[in-house]
Amino acid sequence: MAASFIGYITQAIVNNFAPLLFVTFQKSFDISLSRISALVTVNFCLQLIVDFIAAKFVDKIGYRVSIVAAHIFAGSGLALMGILPFKISNPYFGLIIAIACYAIGGGIIEVLISPIVEACPNDKKSAAMSLLHSFYCWGHVAVILFSTLFFVTVGIEKWQLLALIWSIIPFANAIYFCFVPINTLIEAEKAVPIKKLFKSKLFWIFILLMLCAGASEQGMSQWSSAFAEIGLNVSKTIGDLLGPCMFAVMMGISRVFYAAMSTKLNLTKFISVSCVFCIISYLIASFSPIPVLSLIGCGLCGLSVGILWPGVFSLAAEKASAGGTAMFAFLALAGDLGCSSGPTLVGTVSGIFNDNLKIGFLAALIFPIALIIGIFFLRKCKNTLRI
Repeated sequence: MAASFIGYITQAIVNNFAPLLFVTFQKSFDISLSRISALVTVNFCLQLIVDFIAAKFVDKIGYRVSIVAAHIFAGSGLALMGILPFKISNPYFGLIIAIACYAIGGGIIEVLISPIVEACPNDKKSAAMSLLHSFYCWGHVAVILFSTLFFVTVGIEKWQLLALIWSIIPFANAIYFCFVPINTLIEAEKAVPIKKLFKSKLFWIFILLMLCAGASEQGMSQWSSAFAEIGLNVSKTIGDLLGPCMFAVMMGISRVFYAAMSTKLNLTKFISVSCVFCIISYLIASFSPIPVLSLIGCGLCGLSVGILWPGVFSLAAEKASAGGTAMFAFLALAGDLGCSSGPTLVGTVSGIFNDNLKIGFLAALIFPIALIIGIFFLRKCKNTLRI
């Protein structure tokens, strides 16, 4: 469990460290913003590809070998980010190689950590899953706070040293995973074949839920810094602290709360109520004439979406346990698609209306609404994929 928690901290480093340096990359290496955006695309697309491929190879290779290799890839990518751009003639190509390397690690970590925790001997499965995902939030907060402190005290021009420092965590956890006991979620031969999985209505309901969970979360999270900067007219550093940092803290609190209260709460009802609060928070951010109140809407959104991703994973593990590792891989794939489509919809709609993020947030309401509809169909669905 502890190794898995550190694994999600690694995932947070992989996804959130480089974006803090985009302006620095632009100035230091003379890279255009369009080429910098391609770095995000490389990370996202490779993680999606790994999510898909992992459904086939993880069970054959084994959990331990796969998760150790994932952390080595993640650590190597972070270390290479601080080395390659200064060692080859094309710094941009060096960044691409580094990001591709840690994206492979991040993709495998995302697929494997949840089933590893689900397979741990624990009577409170949904609580463990929620607590696990809270460590992504705490990792996100740590990346923002520690990196900001480093930039202020040591200097942002020394960022390559910070990249090497962050790489220590995945390398150390790779060693840790070599020795901890690891259970398998389900024997590969007992798992439902992928073809049968695709024919299950229950499976596609969970795919919809995961896509909407990722979109509801990242639709607000990815734009919260810009929203804070524009709405409150503050610097990027303050915007990061008021936007994504506050969002991550609130999301983490939500997940820890459910982990502590899981025995007293019905998970399906808690997800439904959270979706309603998510809709309310998006409406506050969209319609409030007071900038600070709109920012509070962003924070409430973090609180409301906290249970969505881990909650859907837990429901899937409960109602479709025979799906095995392949099911978790496809759920991760759907979640990643949501994490891309949510911010894309917000950005696209905002652009159409003269960069008005409030209208973009209003368009993103489709995702929590669809999630509520999906929960309704989940309750009506009678078929299961249990062992």
